[in-house]
Order: sequence, then C-alpha cells, then structure tokens
Amino acid sequence: MVPEPDEDIDENLREVRELTPNACAGVQSLDQFGTKWRLRILYNLFDGDHRFNELKRASGASSYTLSRVLESLEDDGIVDRRVEEGPPVKTHYSLTEKGAALEPVFDAIDEWSAEWVGEIGDDATGTPEV
Repeated sequence: MVPEPDEDIDENLREVRELTPNACAGVQSLDQFGTKWRLRILYNLFDGDHRFNELKRASGASSYTLSRVLESLEDDGIVDRRVEEGPPVKTHYSLTEKGAALEPVFDAIDEWSAEWVGEIGDDATGTPEV
C-alpha cells in the first residue's frame, strides 16, 4: 500500500524529534498539530462541532485520511468524538480544551502569513514592501 502524504509528514516530524531531542517546545509540538490534514481539520473545528462528512467536504481529505487523522487527534487529546445512537447513528467531532487553545496559534500564523507570505508571483524573497 502506498502511504498517504500525511504519513510521510508524520514520519518526518518523528525523525526531527528523535534527531533533535533538545529542540524547542514549538518544534516538538508540530507532531501534535502541524501536518497538512491536521491543520485543515483543526481550522474547520474552530467553528464548532462537525460531523464526519462535513469535515470531509470542508477539508478535502479522503475518508481513510480523515478517519486516521481524527483518531490520532482524539488520541492526542485535541479532538473529542461524540456518538448519538439511533437511526442514523451520528458522530460529531469537536475540539477539547487543549484543541481550542490552539486558536490563538492559528491567528498568529494568519497574521504572520498576511505580512510575510506574498501572493503567487510576488517577490520570492518573502520580504514585504515598505
């Protein structure tokens, strides 16, 4: 089976963590939330709880990838899973207190991006015009 792209990223983050055990907490925390799919899913969950198919549509992740990432985020204590019994069974995902605490981090990244990441075709140096 060909690994999903996110699996390669997770492996790279684990390798960085193993090779740099004294790295700052910021670098070490990337394995908690810093992959492509995790970022997309967390971003969508800042709006409140969502069902699986809502997250699938919003993130663009395959069912397999979404299931795997949600399970991993749940194991890390970032996402909570709630199941409503009855036909049909409904599964809702929401952020835990730990997950919600990431929102200011996302806001800071948005601010940084607005200043330093230009539109496609802009100056490749990433230096804002003054």
